[in-house]
Amino acid sequence: MTQSDFFRLDSVSKRFGVVQALDRVSIAFRPGELLALVGENGAGKSTMMRILEGVFQPDSGTVHGDGAPIAFAEPRDSQRAGIRIIHQEPEIVPNLTVAENIFVGEMPRLAGLFLDWRTLEDRTNAVLADFGMQRDMSPRQLCSTLGPAQRQMVEIMRAVRAGGRLIAFDEPTSSLTDDEARRLFAVIRGLRAEGASIVYISHRLNEIIDFADRIVVLRDGRLVDDSPAAGATEPGIAKLMVGRDVADLFTRESKAAQDVVLKVDRLTTDKVKDVSLTVRKGEVLGIAGLMGAGRSELAKGIFGFDRRRSGSVSMNGVAVAPDSPQAAIIAGIGFAPEDRKYEALLLFRSILDNAALCVTDRTGRFGFFSRRRAMDIVAPLAAKMSIKAPSLDEEVSKLSGGNQQKVVLARWLARQPMLLILDEPTRGIDIGAKSEIYRLIGELAANGIGVILISSEMPELIGLADRILVMADGRVTAELTRPDIDEAAILRHAMPQSPSSLGDRVQ
Repeated sequence: MTQSDFFRLDSVSKRFGVVQALDRVSIAFRPGELLALVGENGAGKSTMMRILEGVFQPDSGTVHGDGAPIAFAEPRDSQRAGIRIIHQEPEIVPNLTVAENIFVGEMPRLAGLFLDWRTLEDRTNAVLADFGMQRDMSPRQLCSTLGPAQRQMVEIMRAVRAGGRLIAFDEPTSSLTDDEARRLFAVIRGLRAEGASIVYISHRLNEIIDFADRIVVLRDGRLVDDSPAAGATEPGIAKLMVGRDVADLFTRESKAAQDVVLKVDRLTTDKVKDVSLTVRKGEVLGIAGLMGAGRSELAKGIFGFDRRRSGSVSMNGVAVAPDSPQAAIIAGIGFAPEDRKYEALLLFRSILDNAALCVTDRTGRFGFFSRRRAMDIVAPLAAKMSIKAPSLDEEVSKLSGGNQQKVVLARWLARQPMLLILDEPTRGIDIGAKSEIYRLIGELAANGIGVILISSEMPELIGLADRILVMADGRVTAELTRPDIDEAAILRHAMPQSPSSLGDRVQ
C-alpha cells in the first residue's frame, strides 16, 4: 500500500462452489486516476466490484483503505467509506419518479413529514442540467416510462451526485447515444480532475485506450496485466483477455441466393415511414443509423410488436398478418430485441424454460410440458453455443450478458427460423462472446437463413453485412453495397434529412 492509494485489494480470493471467481488478485486504486478494468464475462470483474461494494466478503486476502485493513459487512459500510458502484443494469425503482430515484434516501421534507416537491424539483433540474439531460426527462416523470439509455443515465446521475472517493462505472455507455456518452465522459474527466479514483469497466476497447490512465486485465479470476494505457492496442488487450491471438472476427464469405425470403413494402408505423426492403436467403442485411433513427422500431414493425399503419410484410411470397408476433413466428421470423432483459427474457426462469419458450408445440405431451423433450432440443444448442452455466436449470438472471444473449439466440435456433432479426446482438458483451455470435451469424447465413443485423458498431456492420440500409428520421436514406460500404458513407447518409431530399425507395 502506497501513500497515494485510496483503496487496495491485497491477494483477494473468492470462490463460489467449484468456480474460482477471484484468485489472489491485488490491485491499487489511486486518486485522480482512471483505471480501466477489462476481461471476458466471467473473468471476475463483477465479483471484484461486489467485494468493494460490501455485497460479498473475500474468502482470503484483505481490502485496505487509506493504508489500513478495512471490512465491509454490508453495502452501507462501503458507501460510508466513499465507494460508489454504478452497475450496467440500472438498479432504479420503476414506479418512482426521476427525482425520487436520484435523491432516494435524501429527499427534502416539510415539517419533517411531507415531501417538499418544489425543492426536490429544483435540485433535480440542477442535476439534469449538469448532465445535459433536461430535455430528455423531467423530475416528475416515472422511471417506468424511460428507455434503457435514460434509465442508465438516472443510475449514473444518482451515484455521481452522491459523490465518492472511488466511483466505478460498469459498461456505462452500452446503452447510451454518442451524445450522452460524450456528456458522461466530460463528467468523468471532471471527477478525475477533482481527485476521485475512477474504475471504468467496458468491452469497448477503443474507448478504454482513448480514456484510461491504467489498464488492468483479468482472465479466469486472475490478474494477468496491470500496465499504463499509453501504447496499448486493441489486439494486444484482446489477446490478454482471451489468452490467445484473436483471429479476424469477420471471416464470412457471402453466399446469398437470389431467392427473396422477406419482402417489406412501404411499411409505416408510428415511428417508421414508408420503408421498403428485401432480404434474400443467406443474406445479412445491415441496418445502420443514429440513435432515434427508427432502426429498432423497423424491426418491431416487421415482427408485429408495433402497430402497422400501412404497408405489408411477406415471407416467401405469403403475407404476414399485421400486429401479431405470433403470426410472424409461424411465418418463420425470429427476433432478438435490443433490450434483452426487459423484452426477451424471463429473468427468474431457467435457461431451459427460456430457450424452449417458442417450441411449446414440440415440448408438450398430452397437454403437459415434457422436460425430456425440451432437454433434447435445448441441450445440443446450449452446447453448440457454449452457454456457461452449471446446468440448464440455472436462473437466467444469474448469467452474464453474453450468456443471456446466447439463451435468446438458442430460443430462435430451436425454432429454426427462415429469417432472424438481431437488434444490437453484441451490446455489452465481451470480445470472446462477440466472436462466437459473429461465427453464428456466418453459419446461419451459410445455411440459407436471412439475417437482419441492427448495430451501432460500424466495424460489426461493415464486416458482416452484404448490404447496408441507412436510416434517419424513420426513413431509409440509402442502400450501400460492396465495395461502397465504409464508415464515412454510412455517417453521411445517417444525418437527418428533409423528406424531399430522400432518394428512391430501396428495394
